[in-house]
Amino acid sequence: MTGNIKEIKGKAMPMVGDDIDTDRIIPARFLRCVTFDGLGEQAFRDERFDEKGNPTNHPMNNEAYKGAKIIISGNNFGCGSSREHAPQAIKRAGYEAVIAESFAEIFYGNSSVLGLVCITLPKAEIAELAEYIEKNPNTEVVIDIEKAEIKAGDKTYKAGIKEALQKSLLDGTYDTIYELLKNKDKVEEMDKNLPPKCFN
Repeated sequence: MTGNIKEIKGKAMPMVGDDIDTDRIIPARFLRCVTFDGLGEQAFRDERFDEKGNPTNHPMNNEAYKGAKIIISGNNFGCGSSREHAPQAIKRAGYEAVIAESFAEIFYGNSSVLGLVCITLPKAEIAELAEYIEKNPNTEVVIDIEKAEIKAGDKTYKAGIKEALQKSLLDGTYDTIYELLKNKDKVEEMDKNLPPKCFN
């Protein structure tokens, strides 16, 4: 996803629990990769499969949540060691947003520059939304970035989103590549004006 993000809509997947850390999101042995390609397949690997490689009852293995774009979780999501591979793995697994009670600061920052939307709800509303989705897994959940609202069925929640993130998503400035392409003429002009010594 590149450019401005005004809305995210799709199925959601409850992943209940607090303190889901980065090692659970992407085990350390997968950090040796040269690129982030393929990380999506390894997201939550040690929770999705047992020691013999058999699928567990992890929500990512539940057919009801197949194709989900939004994760619903608890408090302090993304805590633990600082690894940008964690939000990369989540995004490359097909998720575009995480709704949680709170986020670890570094994970939040790493997610924001990818356009992986981190948005908050109070604990009681997280529980209510997760329960609703468990009973109605095909519900389309809509995250309206501009209004800072989350809609699911007949329910509407006022979501928590930091003003700086909200602005960067709406105008696309979270995405540095998009910004460079949008200002291609300025980049080329600057390139022409660089002194020769910059290339020595």
